[in-house]
Amino acid sequence: MNKRLIIAIDGPSGAGKSTISKILAERLNYTYIDTGAMYRAVAYSALRRNIDIEDEDALFRMCADVDISFYKKNGSIRVMLDSNDITQGIRSPGLSLLASDVSAKKVVRDALLQIQRKMGESGGVVMEGRDIGTVVFPDADIKIYLDAIVEERGRRRYEELIAKGEDVNLKDITKEIIFRDRNDSSRELAPLKPARGAYHIDSTNITIEEVIKKILGIIGAFEGY
Repeated sequence: MNKRLIIAIDGPSGAGKSTISKILAERLNYTYIDTGAMYRAVAYSALRRNIDIEDEDALFRMCADVDISFYKKNGSIRVMLDSNDITQGIRSPGLSLLASDVSAKKVVRDALLQIQRKMGESGGVVMEGRDIGTVVFPDADIKIYLDAIVEERGRRRYEELIAKGEDVNLKDITKEIIFRDRNDSSRELAPLKPARGAYHIDSTNITIEEVIKKILGIIGAFEGY
């Protein structure tokens, strides 16, 4: 592989972005960047600091102060906030909804946008989120929009949380995903939508490995061009 590419993977909650992006980054020996975890970290910090997310001045000061980073431990990507491992703490359904609200705030998006671009500007990255191909890296070499029907996304998230010992209800999880879809797609700032030139992959009825093969095929065609 001559050029180290910028690969943008966008899509709604539960579509499989994190799983696919991690595996793809591993196969390519690229850096994996989960921008959704960054917004969750900001939401987590706001909650811990008792900051009203409607108070944009307070959010601005907080974003200037927090330190968000990633590291790999035992094959797992860990999320750090101010030197504390918050990987588990940011995955609850309630925090997911708060992160959606926080991500609609311009001061937060502006702060994280600069960090995300700095992380990926040299290439060799698989960056996943909801606006990577539309806003963060609109000129990314490869843009993927990964989707699945809402019932399947709800089932995946439910099974993920059950495996972690969470006491959750499938119907409630699916409702929360529908609500987040509506929030993310209708917000004025950087709404969730396929980027121009993105390859749309529906993962509803195909395996993780089949999705990976599709993306590797797209990358191979790009390099051959």
